Amino acid sequence: MLLKYSVFSRERLIAEARKDKKWDLVIIGGGATGLGIALDAVTRGYSTLLLEQEDFAKGTSSRSTKLVHGGIRYLAQGNIDLVREALHERGLLAINAPHLVKKQKFIIPNYLWWEGLYYNFGLKTYDFLAGKLSMGKSERISLEEVNQRLPALVREELRGGVIYLDGQFDDARLAVNIAQTIVENDGIALNHLKVTGISSENADVINRVQARDSETGETYSFKANLVVNATGVFVDDIRKMANPGAKASIKASQGVHLVFDQKFFPGKDALMIPKTDDGRVLFAVPWNGKVLVGTTDTLLENPVLEPKALEEEIEFIMKTFNRYIQKKVTRKDVKSVFAGLRPLAVGEGEDKSTKEISRGHKIDFSEKGLLTITGGKWTTYRKMAEDVIDLAITENRLPARKCITENFLIHGAKSHKSREDHLHVYGGDKSLILELIDKHPNLGERIHPDLPHLEAEVVWAVRFEMARSLEDVLARRVRILFLDARIAQEIAPKVAALMAKELEKDENWINEQVENFRKLVEEHYQVSSEKHTKKDKIQP
Repeated sequence: MLLKYSVFSRERLIAEARKDKKWDLVIIGGGATGLGIALDAVTRGYSTLLLEQEDFAKGTSSRSTKLVHGGIRYLAQGNIDLVREALHERGLLAINAPHLVKKQKFIIPNYLWWEGLYYNFGLKTYDFLAGKLSMGKSERISLEEVNQRLPALVREELRGGVIYLDGQFDDARLAVNIAQTIVENDGIALNHLKVTGISSENADVINRVQARDSETGETYSFKANLVVNATGVFVDDIRKMANPGAKASIKASQGVHLVFDQKFFPGKDALMIPKTDDGRVLFAVPWNGKVLVGTTDTLLENPVLEPKALEEEIEFIMKTFNRYIQKKVTRKDVKSVFAGLRPLAVGEGEDKSTKEISRGHKIDFSEKGLLTITGGKWTTYRKMAEDVIDLAITENRLPARKCITENFLIHGAKSHKSREDHLHVYGGDKSLILELIDKHPNLGERIHPDLPHLEAEVVWAVRFEMARSLEDVLARRVRILFLDARIAQEIAPKVAALMAKELEKDENWINEQVENFRKLVEEHYQVSSEKHTKKDKIQP
């Protein structure tokens, strides 16, 4: 039997949010951090409202390298505690969301005689730090095995390799599933509701949040015992609402990824390049029938909601990738390009490169009681949330209750024996989608002949996954925009029409959605010959 449509309907969620009540927490931001905090809060029994100005994981949280990992680079930097914590959280996430997290083998090719010994030693330490939640042992492999596993790899001077295991996941789908879990546990998670102000009401602490519904233009005011600022690279914007003189607490680092057909890098194993020309790490990872290559690390002066890949970042990724593969990629081979901004916690007055700024998280109470969390990454989202709520308890902002999320299953948690069927990412919901198709056979049709995604997934996204716009569906529910931008644009009218029927929208809505999506694709997700440099955008 299908879930009740009313559970996730926007009308129900807004009606519940508007009740004249004081929430234990109002959380601003619907990325990994905000969603994690809301999940921790509702599972402890606190009344919780989460507000996201766009869609869940619209920003950084949908634009990762799709890895759940401890961080090989952080180990090389000697940050043992961060790596140990991340590896522990990696193991928990694989248990709590088995439909979205899987083991992925990575190979570090060795071109110098000492690299095999060096990387093998480091990865043995990595294995040890994972403890009982290890995904498998690393080992040195022969030249013959490297060639067999990575047939596309350049073989000149290749001596062998080291293989290790880490986690791979679907970031945006995890965000959606966490939002569903929040709602199913009596919390309210609303997307497309932009916070326009925060204030104090007869108190010395921030306890009221104003927001505007981007669909209707209607404004709301919510009361809360605690307001949490979890807006990623935009935390300082919210902090300045409470204190206009607040100094910057984060720096934004841009990471870019390119997507290619897997013919350029066939096989099931991923490539890890431990040190590029400028000291970065680069990955080439199989993902949904494509190969995802990235990332970059570029310090940005002014964060924006929809960042754009810079010309030099695109060239850097292609140049580095081509150095390791036999069949070279060109700009016309790029299926999609996407950029995300990492919020890196940095102390006041510090001036560091992004490779040196902490990837750990920092929690801060302002003088007016606004709680702000900065930094962190998807892998440690659960622990970050636990730390936030624990601090709020310590500061007497919430009554003491124990965290239970270490062993709390995320919506859809179910392990399928095979991951060949793309519907495995829905976990326990897969059978409900098939039931929907049984009742409406036309929904079993593919959205596009070159992709496996079905029309039923669009309907499902609207009814049960809180998708409200064409971008919500194509970027973060079925991921087609990230897999092939051209196809995403091609199917936009068809998908918009399916959504309009569910949302009871007219032809004007369809046309507006398609036009907005066209501009988004052409400006941000397709590689063009136009130069887009870091002039006036990057710190010198």
